Amino acid sequence: MALGLSVGLGGLISAPAWSAQTACVFDIIGTTGPAFSAAKDFVLAMQKLNMGVDIELKAYTDERVAAEDFRSGQCDAMAVTSFRSKPYNLVAATVDALGATTMERNGKIDMESSYEILRKAIEVFASPNASKLMVQDKYEVAGIIPMGAAYPIVSDRKINSVEAAAGKRIAAFDIDRVQTMAIERIGAQPIPADITNFASKFNNGLVDVIFASALAYKPLELYKGIGTKGAISRMPITFLTYQVIINKSKFPPGTGLRARQYWLGQFDTTMAMIRKSEAELPAKVWMDIPSADLVRYIHMLRDARVEIAEVGLYDKRALKVLKRIRCDMKPNDSECTSPAEIEWPDKPKATPATN
Repeated sequence: MALGLSVGLGGLISAPAWSAQTACVFDIIGTTGPAFSAAKDFVLAMQKLNMGVDIELKAYTDERVAAEDFRSGQCDAMAVTSFRSKPYNLVAATVDALGATTMERNGKIDMESSYEILRKAIEVFASPNASKLMVQDKYEVAGIIPMGAAYPIVSDRKINSVEAAAGKRIAAFDIDRVQTMAIERIGAQPIPADITNFASKFNNGLVDVIFASALAYKPLELYKGIGTKGAISRMPITFLTYQVIINKSKFPPGTGLRARQYWLGQFDTTMAMIRKSEAELPAKVWMDIPSADLVRYIHMLRDARVEIAEVGLYDKRALKVLKRIRCDMKPNDSECTSPAEIEWPDKPKATPATN
């Protein structure tokens, strides 16, 4: 059913005894949500490998609690957004870097190409050659899963440019310093929030702008905050991912690689769900951005990525991979003649990111 599940099966002998593992799975809907359902399919696929992976799933509607239970050792694996996985592997979390997978063509955002950049990045990190990059201390990335484009969602269509956003209240996840930096960079006001309350703050008028994927529109009732004056800007600032992290001491050798290859094989299935949710958004809620502004914003996001990487919140190796993918797909882009994100000047090492 999935790419890579059969790789190396012929060489497996009877697996040594391993204790059953527990995984904390964040799904804002709970046990009936799409993330938990996908996790159940993953468990069955791993069982079929007969290598000693038998995971018990625990559903969490509060991502903070799921991450804390994993940190304290109550779970051997966790499935969370990259905001919470970042302390365990900065390389994989950098796939979500601002604008790093956003592709512009002919004055419009090319969504298919943008998602293809993301697919290629996930493919790179699911390859055996990248295995060392997917391990950090005792932790390993066991899957990178698309969650969809994160669009600016505004309570008033007058917030139709970076300049118009200056001074506005924008929800910033308190776990992610990148968001606060980016919001302050444009002169807006970051309002602390998290994944459990950012939508209610928007819907209740406590913030003017949030960033969310189409998957969140219905379950989080974002149409309430949009009302009759608001809109969804057709300028994705990033493409979100959901990531699986394991304590590799609790799993048989090779689990991480096989799991990453499994999730790569699920990319098209997941994307079908994302495309459906984007197609179902009412046409009237979209707000287009002038072509000249789109190009300008992409350049602004590029400058922000470099600044954020220099303070240790993005991994420079991952940014290099992402730029090479972009330039393979659009070699005539002006960025492909620049050494930015490929060559990094020697500077004192930044303090490692903690969030």
